[in-house]
Parts: sequence; structure tokens; C-alpha cells
Amino acid sequence: MASTSEAGTVTGERELVIERRLDAPRDLVFRAWTEPQHLAHWPGPKGFTATVHTFDCRPGGSFRTCLHAPDGSDHWVRGRYLEVTPPERLVFTHAWEDGSGRPGPQTIVTVTLKEEAGRTLMHFHQAVFESRASRDGHEGGWGESFDRLEAWLAEVQS
Repeated sequence: MASTSEAGTVTGERELVIERRLDAPRDLVFRAWTEPQHLAHWPGPKGFTATVHTFDCRPGGSFRTCLHAPDGSDHWVRGRYLEVTPPERLVFTHAWEDGSGRPGPQTIVTVTLKEEAGRTLMHFHQAVFESRASRDGHEGGWGESFDRLEAWLAEVQS
């Protein structure tokens, strides 16, 4: 799958922006973000698997997903959908849970998709992080997730 990946950039000390040009139509990329059958295949760094436990993709709806690490540890994330505008925009909250299931610091994720001659320019923005270290950790995790997204989109289209 051919794609162009721009490295994460920092527009503010506690913001993350990543752009990817994906070799897939915008509608499919949007569905990869908003349908559980797709979300089971690409979120998380390399070697992780995902289990979608709660999923209601509509404004005001929520999600809760467990990312299973290769070392056997589980990482729970939850959020609420703020905006769902098919097939161009998705806005949701994002918070990791602690060992007791309590949500940690919350960020807002905005995904904007632009059609480009059968391909998709995906603009990803996440803010506001508690620290640069947290932002940098998310940059690595999302980067690997987006690598997996590209591979999943290629598989779905083949």
C-alpha cells in the first residue's frame, strides 16, 4: 500500500498533529474509525490486539476498548463522541483508565478526512496533554496504529 506519512508535529507544547495520505477512499477510512468490525484490527502499537467492549458512535455516545499488549497487560481507553459527520469528521474524548477503571486525564481527538482522487488525507489532532512526555508517548502509539490502519485498509480492499 502506497502512502505518504508526515511525522507528528507540535502546534503547541501539549498538542499532537499527524497527517497521513492513505491509499483508500474516504468512506472506507471513516468506516475504519467508526465500525467495530474495523476497530478490532488496527488500534494500538505493533503486536497489540484490541477488543471493543462498548461502542455507540453517535454524538453523545461512548466507547470503551481494551488494548492487549504482547506482554499480557491490558490497557483500557474510553471516551465520548462529540461530533460524527460522515464521512469527513470525527471528534471524541480520549482517556486511559487506571487499574481501578477510573479515567485519567482526558484529551480531545479530532480526525478530519479529505478525499484526494480516490485516496484520503487524514488529519489527526489530539490535545491538550498533561505533559510533553504524554504527547510524545501518544505520538509513537498513534504512529504505529496508523501503520496498522494502512495495512488493514489494504487487506480490506484486496
